[in-house]
Amino acid sequence: MGVGGIGIWQLLIILLIVVMLFGTKKLRNIGSDLGGALKGFKNAVKDDEASKNEPTENAEENNGETVDVTAEKVAEKDEEEQDL
Repeated sequence: MGVGGIGIWQLLIILLIVVMLFGTKKLRNIGSDLGGALKGFKNAVKDDEASKNEPTENAEENNGETVDVTAEKVAEKDEEEQDL
């Protein structure tokens, strides 16, 4: 007995019926499409993992300091007004 009480002969009969319904060309196309989709999925997962490990382009090195960007902009405006 095979998986779930289905023997080898039952599996062969099911396979024969599927081949007769869809034909070998259609099954081959489905198999290649499924294989291509799995390959694309694996590549996407691998690329995603690699991008997590790389720093982003906009990231700047910060030595533990916090920077208040709005305060810097206000300070720049005050300096410009004083120059006028």
